[in-house]
Amino acid sequence: MIFDNSFLYKSLSELGVIEKTLLDDAYEEAKELGQPFAEMLLQRDLISDENLGVLVADMLKVPFIRLDKVSLDREVIEKMPEEMARARGIIVFKIDETATHVAMSNPSDLLSVTFLKKKINRPIKIYYATDRDIRTALFAYRKDVSAMFEEIISKNVGEVDDEKDETPIIRIVETMLVYAYQSRASDIHVEPMEDTTQVRFRIDGVLHDVIALPKKLESQLVSRVKIMSSLPTDEHAAALDGKFEFEVPDMERIDVRVSILPATNGERIVMRILAGNIQQFALLDLGFSDKDIKKVREAYTKPYGMVLATGPTGSGKTTTMYAFLKIMNKRNVNIMTIEDPVEYQIKGINQIQVNPKTNLTFSAGLKSIVRQDPNIILVGEIRDEETAGIAVNAALTGHLVLSTLHTSDAATTIPRLLEMKVEPFLIASSLNLIVAQRLVRKICTNCRESQVIETELIKGEIPEGLIKKFLEQTKKGISLYKGKGCPVCRGTGYVGRVGIYEVMTMSDSLREAIMKKTDAEEIKKIAIKEGMTTMLEDGLVKVKMGVTTIDELLRVIKE
Repeated sequence: MIFDNSFLYKSLSELGVIEKTLLDDAYEEAKELGQPFAEMLLQRDLISDENLGVLVADMLKVPFIRLDKVSLDREVIEKMPEEMARARGIIVFKIDETATHVAMSNPSDLLSVTFLKKKINRPIKIYYATDRDIRTALFAYRKDVSAMFEEIISKNVGEVDDEKDETPIIRIVETMLVYAYQSRASDIHVEPMEDTTQVRFRIDGVLHDVIALPKKLESQLVSRVKIMSSLPTDEHAAALDGKFEFEVPDMERIDVRVSILPATNGERIVMRILAGNIQQFALLDLGFSDKDIKKVREAYTKPYGMVLATGPTGSGKTTTMYAFLKIMNKRNVNIMTIEDPVEYQIKGINQIQVNPKTNLTFSAGLKSIVRQDPNIILVGEIRDEETAGIAVNAALTGHLVLSTLHTSDAATTIPRLLEMKVEPFLIASSLNLIVAQRLVRKICTNCRESQVIETELIKGEIPEGLIKKFLEQTKKGISLYKGKGCPVCRGTGYVGRVGIYEVMTMSDSLREAIMKKTDAEEIKKIAIKEGMTTMLEDGLVKVKMGVTTIDELLRVIKE
């Protein structure tokens, strides 16, 4: 790190951007472990990589740059040879009439600055970019994914036909994984078609076509993924599940979950990528409003009780739970989880993988965890009556229990627990907080522009009262934002995702309603009366702020 631990600690203390007790605790543990203080802050999600970068740049008296928000032109970045860029942590990202604009992970490195001036031989302007941002930006030296695949196939066309040589297939699979990582894809789909093999990436929750590979590669490609996943290569008629690890050059080791299913035209592969850079779970970056952040903090700092995240598959529930855990992760606390699967390893937390083959189910694992003297327990998902009952009892006997449920909103969580035969007085006594959520794509800040749409277009979708309350109306219509499409967002108009939430805290009136087995609609009315913002309202605030689009909000709300 550019600064030593004590200097960074002092600077952050003076700024007051992190709660003093949390800052002190992280600083003491960093000293005890001999770990860079900045890494400890990021590990605990006390500050995001971007916000830490802004502070560091301010301390260095140089401007800060987020390279993932800049369209990187290969002709420009190649002004600096790739080997030198990697060795020195430097990216040339813009050239104009005033200067050559250069991002560095260590602008205090005078030798590199001197080298730059000699190499470029024109005025340069130095910016600070975080080390992770620099390493991610180095992917810009690579060719377009389609061009890369075509080059591999054309160079090795003879070898591809030779089934004894696996080198071309190995390169194709590795290229697929690296480009998926670079694109922040959560999943890779390899789909057998009649004449081709279609590769698609799921980016920000939406599938995008990447390339159609020749059909003759399909069997070798499937075999290669099976070998990497330790799956039988001679099994073609059964569904197979596996996993493997993959080292992304100069970045990190990622876990890949694999599902292979026989389909009409061949075997279909889906690879789920579990990587730190794709799924960062800093609480402050998830999209909670200040009001809801306060409610959340009050709930997870209680010594016992239950905190639930609800929503459909892919709505970010596990990410929210992990964000809570990372903040609560301290040396003097015993945190244990039972998950299926364990998606992200968190240092200092005891994570257990469900294994039905050994009868290690959620309920059986939870029974064992309670006997391990935990302070905090994460149950990956409450799926059945037994798990629900054990979780509720654990929350009532001095443990803080975090878990997820599949319900449409916060209020319907109560009837769902009642269906699982949890007694009303146990629900009322154990629940601290329910977070219902969805994920919406964020407008690309590089190409965001304002637009005006006719009010009539959304009147049937959103109550008129909410339109008046949350959106800015003019004589021509409603003033909103959209992304017009650019190289940064690959023409989609969106980069990344953010949550929309409704956070329901338990109150005396809600507990009374639960005891009476009041229906979800009435519970929701009580919660709104007591200050709960609904997901739709939270989404409309983000639409007004230009974080997401009205189309995206309506798409997600209807799911």
